[in-house]
Amino acid sequence: MASRGRILIVDDEANARAALSEILRDEGYATETAADGFKALGKLDEFAPDVILTDLKMPGLDGISFMEKARAAAPGAVFVVMTAFGTISSAVEAVKKGAENYLTKPLDFDALAAVVDRAMEKARLVQETRRLRDRLRERNALGHIVTDDPQMRELLEMVGQVGPSRASVLITGESGTGKELIAEAIHVASPRAKLPFVRIHCAALAESLLESELFGHERGAFTGAVARREGRFKQADGGSLFLDEIGEIPLATQVKLLRFLQERTFERVGGNETLKVDVRIIAATNRSLKDEIKKGNFREDLYYRLNVVALELPPLRDRKADVPALASFFLKRYAAENGKTLSSIAGDALSALTSYAWPGNVRELENAIERAVVLCDGPRIEKKHLPSSVVPAGDGERVPAIPGTTIQDLERYAILKTLESCGGSTSRAAMILGISTRKIQYKLHEYGEPAPGRNTSDGPLLDVKEEP
Repeated sequence: MASRGRILIVDDEANARAALSEILRDEGYATETAADGFKALGKLDEFAPDVILTDLKMPGLDGISFMEKARAAAPGAVFVVMTAFGTISSAVEAVKKGAENYLTKPLDFDALAAVVDRAMEKARLVQETRRLRDRLRERNALGHIVTDDPQMRELLEMVGQVGPSRASVLITGESGTGKELIAEAIHVASPRAKLPFVRIHCAALAESLLESELFGHERGAFTGAVARREGRFKQADGGSLFLDEIGEIPLATQVKLLRFLQERTFERVGGNETLKVDVRIIAATNRSLKDEIKKGNFREDLYYRLNVVALELPPLRDRKADVPALASFFLKRYAAENGKTLSSIAGDALSALTSYAWPGNVRELENAIERAVVLCDGPRIEKKHLPSSVVPAGDGERVPAIPGTTIQDLERYAILKTLESCGGSTSRAAMILGISTRKIQYKLHEYGEPAPGRNTSDGPLLDVKEEP
């Protein structure tokens, strides 16, 4: 039978250790014992306990000191302390320092079972939260943001520099360019990476609800406020708060936000208690806040508080080199989600994707690839699977008529323009044009010029990249 979890028992009394170990094994737990805090520290790596049950009064290293040292080595473990009835104050102190609960000696076995069961459940929640954060950090680490564009690489370098600071960041750019992904990357690159990254879409909430959502409210603050509620600022304490579409915040709420940025304090709606939290603000908008200031819709002093570091995301039409890489990334993702074996995009389909202006930016490209995957009934994405906005109806294979132009000139034009759209990648251009990479390199040598954009080859365009 599978173990219900792992428990490390730390007690200097041999009989107590043995009895506890036997009782908990009978309950289905895997147990390990240690006679003192120092010996217990040596077993943390090998045993990896979910719950640590430790006595407070031990020679050498007492329970509280052991708990403080063990937390660094076993950050996912939950502590329960044991103490004699006459020293409950020490147990309360241990709870204040991070223990989940305490038990008094002599132990009541029913109470022991209940407390250990709750502690084990807490350990599972802590460990699951850590796993989710690790997955989020891995997914959004700087090295996993899909880009082949020099502008974006420069922006990511700035993210790496800005991340470790405490400065507020304002991310601007059109809708769908990936502002939230950049905000997450800033958080991941900061010392706050293991702490909460809380997001709120300011335009999605009514003005009457936004302030409560941000700052929380007291019971009775307004109709329907039946209990106190903590806001996003409190939830993000120690971490980062991402305010998406900051330009939509009403002026009254802007005043409270400005106060927080100046003093790091706020009050819940309907409350008088001044609260202080450590939260880094990352904001984003698709509007020109300077224009909103001129219209009287946005406070100038708040703008300068938010705009300590400004990052502007270029639209997808200005970074065409990213289209093939992103298309390949989304193909891999949605093929897996839909249970399809697709490994490539046809050259004419990729050419259409690269030529399109993408007014909806990366979000529109993602939707187009997802649609194509769903409709695809073959081994690869074809032009016919793309939306009509990308490939207008009746758009066939047309060769422009240019009287007096030689085949050699047309060939040169096609090669150079395709290379330009691919950011200079000879391998990608070769796949689109249906010729070999060697032939393109030979032709460039014949023309006496390097590939437009760059002069390196970075692998096959149509091969699907692994999704992070």
